[in-house]
Amino acid sequence: MSDLLSRFTIETNKRCGRPCIRGMRIAVHDILGWLASGMTESEIRADYEELESEDIRAALAYAARQLDHAVVVAA
Repeated sequence: MSDLLSRFTIETNKRCGRPCIRGMRIAVHDILGWLASGMTESEIRADYEELESEDIRAALAYAARQLDHAVVVAA
């Protein structure tokens, strides 16, 4: 998974510091939103030819890592 996560760049002057794919202006948030709206990987890649399959998998891996934390519930 660390290979996938190395595809991200975070630049304060690009997309307000959101994680983007390989220095492009395509944010992880964009890819996740497209997938959530029902777009397939093929449809996304047809619209954004600069994206690779690994970029889309990397966005999913990033989201999974962000959600992988303990939840503390107050008694």
